[in-house]
Amino acid sequence: MTVLPDDGLSLAAEFPDATLEQWQRLVAGVLRKSGRDVSDAAAEEALSTALEDGLHLRPLYSAHDGAPDPGLPGFAPFVRGGRAEGNSVGGWDVRQQHTVGGAALADLENGVTSLWLVLGDGGIPVASLGQVLDGVFLDLAPVVLDAGSDVGSAARELLRLYEERGIAREAARGNLGADPLGHEARTGHADDFAPAAGLARRCAEAYPGLRALTVDALPYHEAGGSAAQELGCSMATAVAYLRELTEAGLPVEQACAQLEFRYAATADQFLTAAKLRAARRLWARVTEVCGAAAGQVQHAVTSPVMMARRDPWVNMLRTTVATLAAGVGGADAVTVLPFDHALGLPDAFARRIARNTSTILIEESHLSRVVDPAGGSWYVERLTDELAHAGWEFFQEIERTGGQAAGLRSGRIGRALADTWETRSAKLAERREPVTGVSEFPDLAERPVEREPAPAPRSGGLPRVRRDEAYERLRARSDAHFAATGSRPRVYLAAFGPAAAHTARVGFAANMFRAGGIEPVTEGSFADSGATEAVLCSSDALYEEQAAALARELKDTGASHVFLAGRPGRYPGVDAYVFAGCDAVAVLSAALDRMGVS
Repeated sequence: MTVLPDDGLSLAAEFPDATLEQWQRLVAGVLRKSGRDVSDAAAEEALSTALEDGLHLRPLYSAHDGAPDPGLPGFAPFVRGGRAEGNSVGGWDVRQQHTVGGAALADLENGVTSLWLVLGDGGIPVASLGQVLDGVFLDLAPVVLDAGSDVGSAARELLRLYEERGIAREAARGNLGADPLGHEARTGHADDFAPAAGLARRCAEAYPGLRALTVDALPYHEAGGSAAQELGCSMATAVAYLRELTEAGLPVEQACAQLEFRYAATADQFLTAAKLRAARRLWARVTEVCGAAAGQVQHAVTSPVMMARRDPWVNMLRTTVATLAAGVGGADAVTVLPFDHALGLPDAFARRIARNTSTILIEESHLSRVVDPAGGSWYVERLTDELAHAGWEFFQEIERTGGQAAGLRSGRIGRALADTWETRSAKLAERREPVTGVSEFPDLAERPVEREPAPAPRSGGLPRVRRDEAYERLRARSDAHFAATGSRPRVYLAAFGPAAAHTARVGFAANMFRAGGIEPVTEGSFADSGATEAVLCSSDALYEEQAAALARELKDTGASHVFLAGRPGRYPGVDAYVFAGCDAVAVLSAALDRMGVS
């Protein structure tokens, strides 16, 4: 290998460093050309994007965007990871969820490293636990239970299996899954904490590798909560558990060691990584105040909220990004939900893809070899700090009003989550938050993916929401119409002028109407289209010249309703306008109503 001598020269030495002010001035110039007259100083703000929790994504981050020192991996405040080595030794724990028996051993033989078993109501019968774990080396494969109100009997059965199969107590690994407040959030039913405290004492005394409690933030995420609300609820829940455990006689260090935290990982990779880093910082602060200064053990689960039922293959992309984000964020264990999770029980192919998502990122992309790969990014460090402050503020709000249990029982937490989801639902309806295969690029001719029904999940408490739910209702109406009549409701796209004038708006309108299950027709005449409504598609200049006459002509031909693809104008005969940012769900629902599609 040839080593070039260090001659002290720099290829950029003759060029002066660019300044933030220069960049702002250039951005302002571009914005003025597009009709937005802003000052140089306001240019950066004009390009900022509003996030949830009052946060903003800025177009540029620099060394001036200060954030607190995140410390070193494995040291307080644990922002950069709970362990100095991170996941570099063997990757993160690939943890697969099972709600029915039969696939646990196959998953372990093909790359999964731990099992997450849903038992009791909504899952596997507790009495079948031994059968599910038949052939599993319990001293090698950690087992995490999720048994709701059946946690006592489930834990006793697992501990019995350890004894029966001769597993040394120090070799047992996993979590017994007690989570009374998480179960209450799911079901609305309050459980006594005494069984959880008893399990924690037993684990602390005899099973050093077992934890007794899970702080599950998924119920709050699945109810539509923001990242900060998820963090706040998890901290409030953990503090409630610490109080109960210390009152039951456990030292605070042992009480902290009994908790494992579960968070959602979404396809917003930077927000997910920042959330996991912020969670460790918040927990470090809580334990510091309690006199323990402990790290946080994290289990990340790819978000059920983002999983679509239409074109479910796209879910593979969503879960891949979410898994990458969880790994970058330093999660200790990651569960990748199969792409057909929203449709029922996953098949063998879906389970294989799910477990291989982690395997490829760990073994082929070598993602785990770098500890805190996002560390030092001005954007990620700033977002981590801002999210930590927002999460802490929500946590304090819960504590001021009586704590997590009081917040759940009074409905305050539920209302806060619902308000957040209402705001996000508006963005989804307006397609400002696009869902590929659902609100963007839907395929009306796709063959449905069918799966066996999964056990009904626990319910009765906070709702479970999905990003696709409003469009799913529209598509279901179209499907019922198709089953009854053999055809979809149709809309005629009346494109006029040269292709350059109408191509973009034809594509926009076709996408939007397909999202509601309405088939766009672009060929032939309106009379031959089988449609009752039409959309004018062309340029603004041609609208001025021809829109009114064409709208009148379409109505004379039988069109009951005429849209125009573009911003609202004043064209006689045009009944409504469809444009980027309009409430697509409302427009599509009203169109189906007029077409008699119930």
